[in-house]
Amino acid sequence: MKFSVTVTLKKDVLDPQGKVVQQTLQDMGMKTLRDLRQGKYFEVDINENDEKIAKDKVDEMCKKLLANLIIEDFKISKL
Repeated sequence: MKFSVTVTLKKDVLDPQGKVVQQTLQDMGMKTLRDLRQGKYFEVDINENDEKIAKDKVDEMCKKLLANLIIEDFKISKL
């Protein structure tokens, strides 16, 4: 069973890399760009037939390693 995990900085955490990318795009002529934040993306293929158990395992992976819960949020979606 496959899941996607998107990890993003929490809204109140500064994103200096995202600001650099945003500024660079604006300097390249993308003047309508209002905001940009960067994140991480993972595709997780787990050997489990029960969707709830599989999603719970992916959630545990996020909490233990994939996301820093102090400064990041994560979202899990089934592929």
